[in-house]
Amino acid sequence: MLLLNHYSFELAFQYPFTISKGTKTHQPTLVVSLGMGNLRGYGEAPAIKYYNVSVPEMVIMLESKRNVIERYALTDPKRFWHFLHHLLPGQNFLIAALDIAGWDLFAQMRRQPLYQMLGLKWEHIPLTDYTLGMDSAAEMLQKIQAHPWPIYKIKVGRPDDMDIIRAIRNHTDAKLRVDANEGWTFEETKALLPELQQLGVSMIEQPLSKTAIEEMKTLKAISPIPFFADESCVLEPDVEKCIDCFHGINIKLTKCGGITPALRMIAQAKKSGLKVMIGSMNECSIGSAAIANLLPLLDEVDMDGPLLLKEDVAKGLKYEKGVVTLSGTPGLGVQFTGE
Repeated sequence: MLLLNHYSFELAFQYPFTISKGTKTHQPTLVVSLGMGNLRGYGEAPAIKYYNVSVPEMVIMLESKRNVIERYALTDPKRFWHFLHHLLPGQNFLIAALDIAGWDLFAQMRRQPLYQMLGLKWEHIPLTDYTLGMDSAAEMLQKIQAHPWPIYKIKVGRPDDMDIIRAIRNHTDAKLRVDANEGWTFEETKALLPELQQLGVSMIEQPLSKTAIEEMKTLKAISPIPFFADESCVLEPDVEKCIDCFHGINIKLTKCGGITPALRMIAQAKKSGLKVMIGSMNECSIGSAAIANLLPLLDEVDMDGPLLLKEDVAKGLKYEKGVVTLSGTPGLGVQFTGE
């Protein structure tokens, strides 16, 4: 039998975090644990308002299924995901937390770091970026000065976007990515491409609405800068839809339902010639460690949640100038400190 526990947190950001969809000062998140004997596996589901997900609602759903979950015999994390998928239809955020906890626990039972249990070698590891939420140019430059980093992801979607990108480029030689979160139009994006290339922008993430399929096909055909899908690539069937519209996909563990479907999405994307990135939903070190264990499979990564948050509820994950290091202990490689 499994022992299920859960913990709710409101984790403060170091700076108010603004994207095209709004501003927040705290990240609500749900941490779940699955225990067996002396072992505990942990998973995390940050709540995102524009996906209509809240921590209290996840807790209610989790408690309603507690007895069924605790009776499950964990012999294979992939089978556990299928069990959760049928038990909690449509609850991908909650499924993701439980799926991650299941993988963490199972790898601990095997006495291996998760990436080793998955048959991966710790090599060809991409650097993570540091995200600059929307702000004035002066404030964003202050953040860069306080957080020197090899790659910055710039949240865009306002009239002064280019002024800010120019100011940032004049201030740093770091690699730049821009993320519009569906905040640009087709004409805006097309017009900005030449200067974005000149400014050395290396990636554009989700410039248009996820419904603008034909427009994205046109942009992909003419763009000198690779486009990565975010809101357009949430679930496994979305991968195929992105082939003609994007150069790569940004998978979010929380949105797709955890490590298990993410592994399938990665395999499908690579087979289709798409680059693969896993992105942050402002997870603390628990959700970020789940991403970290998949790093050998990725071309790019955005896992800066612990860098953006002023507080954490786990330890064991280290960051230095974009380089992510795991502790090497079995499972995810992090220790929960929030009890």
